[in-house]
Amino acid sequence: VGLVYMFNLIVGTGALTMPKAFATAGWLVSLTLLLFLGFMSYMTTTFVVEAMAAANAQLRWKRMEKRKDDEDEDSSSGVSDSDVLLQDGYERAETRPILSVQRRGSANIFEITERVEMGQMASMFFNKVGVNLFYFCIIIYLYGDLAIYAAAVPVSLMQVTCSVTGNHSCSVGDGTKYNDTDKCWGPIRRIDAYRLYLAAFTLLLGPFTFFNVQKTKYLQIMTSLMRWIAFILMIILALIRIGRGQAEGHPSIAQLSGIRNLFGVCVYSFMCQHSLPSLITPITKKKHVNKLVLLDYILILAFYSLLSFTAIYCFRNDTLMDMYTLNFTNCEIISVAFIRYFLGLFPVFTISTNFPIIAVTLRNNWKTLFHREGGTYPWVVDRIVFPAITLIPPVLVAFCTHDLESLVGITGAYAGNGIQYLIPAFLAYCSRKDTQLVFGSGTVNKHLSPFRHTFWIVFVLIWGFSCFVFVTANIVLSESKL
Repeated sequence: VGLVYMFNLIVGTGALTMPKAFATAGWLVSLTLLLFLGFMSYMTTTFVVEAMAAANAQLRWKRMEKRKDDEDEDSSSGVSDSDVLLQDGYERAETRPILSVQRRGSANIFEITERVEMGQMASMFFNKVGVNLFYFCIIIYLYGDLAIYAAAVPVSLMQVTCSVTGNHSCSVGDGTKYNDTDKCWGPIRRIDAYRLYLAAFTLLLGPFTFFNVQKTKYLQIMTSLMRWIAFILMIILALIRIGRGQAEGHPSIAQLSGIRNLFGVCVYSFMCQHSLPSLITPITKKKHVNKLVLLDYILILAFYSLLSFTAIYCFRNDTLMDMYTLNFTNCEIISVAFIRYFLGLFPVFTISTNFPIIAVTLRNNWKTLFHREGGTYPWVVDRIVFPAITLIPPVLVAFCTHDLESLVGITGAYAGNGIQYLIPAFLAYCSRKDTQLVFGSGTVNKHLSPFRHTFWIVFVLIWGFSCFVFVTANIVLSESKL
């Protein structure tokens, strides 16, 4: 179940922008980069699992030390050892899950039984500067996420409704490129329609940022089901067109100019490191967790390759949309109106359920960043200021641009790079040092990454920093050409 959740988490919005990125970079370059970045993402996933085990060991050790101190105090105050042990055993049996109470045998100190979030691991293993940089990175990533979501929903609504109401009925994917200044309904231009939908989206979902979002289980189940139906439908429809000889795609082997966006899209599409504590901790038997996660990554790579290759051979490069679902709103591709609307509006349903959750997560990260021990925020700051600074910036970005490929590319290439490569590598390095200091150099973490040699950490760090330089240089060069 944990691995199904991981699959659902990774295969999200980023996958919808991948076909366009594949087409602009060329199929051979795209496939090579996808395989390499999948391998890098798997490596840093094992680093995070290792850091989680080290964090659990530290917390367990601190509790044992505290218990020893308490027992020493109790024995000196005249309380019998048997009373202390009985009370302690009863309290632990009452607070621990029933299954773990029944399970006998001495647990390994590195067993992952307690959920330790990335922020908590950062505060345990990093210094003050490192913790602040961690929160800065995760906040920037979440802002990018929200900006992508805020743009994707209005873009989908604009494309579907403008195509239906205009003279070019159901011809979104017919190769015609529409400008933002083209008419949508009467005097209203396409960009005006987009901004009206953005305003409606903000008014409907923005208020959730000011409250807590809980009990989203059924929403998540519905979203996952719709996602699977949509992805499988797109792959089957593209294969049918290719099988009938109606394919129009002639993808190039390599186009270096498209690598920047492809890199960002691939990093964004493999993002799961920040959610690993919630996914891995509930799994009971973690002995083969790294092998099972590897299996997950192989399946995801196969899925991404199938989706992207069917897309680039089915559609011409210049007709592939930023949001791949919109290529299926053309009558010539699908004659069934319900399927056209379902795929065209698919991002509206799925993204709308995720937007409030991401917004609340970002708001809580802002609160944690500025939180001081024992301090509380005034009501206005807590309920108005933090939600406002969470909601306004991504909506402004979405108002200024709806270029989804660039938004996903930049978010993945900068903040995604930090979360997926740099932070896990530093967590693995610092947790190993801390473990040796606390438990001695002979202690072995049972969840030690298969990439245990220091070379791999150095390799990931060099790769991460060189990616920053490459992407920045590429942006500067392409802007100077313009």
